[in-house]
Amino acid sequence: MSDLLVANALIIDGTGAAGRPGAVLVRGDRIEAVIPPGGSDPAVERRFDARGRVLAPGFVDVHQHSDMTPFVEPGMDSMLRQGVTSVVVGNCGGSAFPFEGAREHAAMAGIDSDALGLAPWRSFAAYLEAVDDARPALNVAALIGHGTLREAVIGRSDRAPTPEELHAMRGLLSGAMDEGAVGMSSGLIYVPGLHATTDELVAVTNGLGGRGLYASHVRGEGATVFDAVTECIEVGARAGVPSHVSHLKVEGRRMWGRAADLLDLLDRARAGGADVTADQYPYTAWETSLAATVPAWAPPEELPAILADPEARARLREAIEHGEPGWESVGPDLGWERVVIGSHVPNPDLTGRTVAQIATARGVEPFEAIAQLLIGDPYTGMVGHGMDEDDVRTIIARPDVFVASDALAVAPGGPLGAFAVHPRYYGTFARVLGRYARQERLLGLEVAVRKMTSLPAERFGLAGRGRIEPGAFADLVVFDPSSVIDTATFERPHAFAEGVELVVVNGRVALDGAPGERAGRALRRGER
Repeated sequence: MSDLLVANALIIDGTGAAGRPGAVLVRGDRIEAVIPPGGSDPAVERRFDARGRVLAPGFVDVHQHSDMTPFVEPGMDSMLRQGVTSVVVGNCGGSAFPFEGAREHAAMAGIDSDALGLAPWRSFAAYLEAVDDARPALNVAALIGHGTLREAVIGRSDRAPTPEELHAMRGLLSGAMDEGAVGMSSGLIYVPGLHATTDELVAVTNGLGGRGLYASHVRGEGATVFDAVTECIEVGARAGVPSHVSHLKVEGRRMWGRAADLLDLLDRARAGGADVTADQYPYTAWETSLAATVPAWAPPEELPAILADPEARARLREAIEHGEPGWESVGPDLGWERVVIGSHVPNPDLTGRTVAQIATARGVEPFEAIAQLLIGDPYTGMVGHGMDEDDVRTIIARPDVFVASDALAVAPGGPLGAFAVHPRYYGTFARVLGRYARQERLLGLEVAVRKMTSLPAERFGLAGRGRIEPGAFADLVVFDPSSVIDTATFERPHAFAEGVELVVVNGRVALDGAPGERAGRALRRGER
């Protein structure tokens, strides 16, 4: 007897082909058959009547920061309830291997990594084994963060690595690739990644040995975004691997209206032989650490001394208010009234207030309010309303740009439930299907599904995922195309998406109205 039959469905298989009626038969963790209309239903242990709803491959989120979520919130609810079945972590230069990165990820979520009781993993394979032991609801694949490699080998200092240190970073990366990593990421607006030159990035990326890809949170997404994307393409080309631009965008008022030009840059690069792709989240606001608003020479632990020194204080003020060579400030072109505090552990009442509001309430200038917040909590989060909706639409309409959340899988009652997280944590995929595909008709449903399934799965080496076909892994989602929608807002972000009715992960029912089995596993590049 087979395990599961999803019957009476409109099958959108992830390839971009038109939807067709039929049923899907699952045995174990695989799709055994796609049954056309009129075929007889086999005897099964469980039958789900899709009632004409869409049956698609489970969504693949290739830009996630849920590196430690399997150990804290293994239900991964916010992603599960919008139809995501696989996530790729280790983005923006930060990964849970080497173990220094695990501590960093936990701290960013306000979690004491020691309290988790995890034995420090000494290999990437050990991290994946720990993920498997945690039994997460979703599949987890991982990139290795260049910033984490750099910190593990030379710390956070602003200097070039020695040849021996470059060799050590390449060795760590190569070993992780041997054990199933899907590539390397960089985060070039964050310490220590921002200290790296292009030559260093190429040298470390050579540790991939032609395997996987290079994904980058590029060096600037505002006035310097064109040069930054060009650098990403160059790194991949020189290292002999595909490159991938994370969360493609143009931010800041001066750049609004330039999305088409940025897409044209990618097209021209491809026409010239470059192997480059990109992903995007469907919102006009970004989210990151408040520490990104201060230059690298002013780390949170040194801010009290900087504020007390008139000369250093003046330099910090100038940098935050106007930027400085090699570093962009978000303030001048955005305005501190558009930067919202997302999390501040010592004082949760600050959640949802703008930097401008906090500065006014404290009777200080914005640069000093930022310093005070970081002194109180170096991992203070922020949301910046920095993009233009027309630019977001222009990128969404592109059939070759993947949908990705740049989020963590969370739950309203979890460690981050009290914080003003970005609504993309709960709404990314449902928002594209509901708002941009159904309501605004920027793209067809089959195109939208392809951007969420086969394209990202193939690009990141997740073999057997992202398509509905015999022999593929049974990662599936049933959703109502007439009602699927995001409900999370910036004011009320902890709200689940609507319209997703069934989620199957590795052949097990993970969601059927309510969460079910946790059947996710660690994914290794190319593993079938």
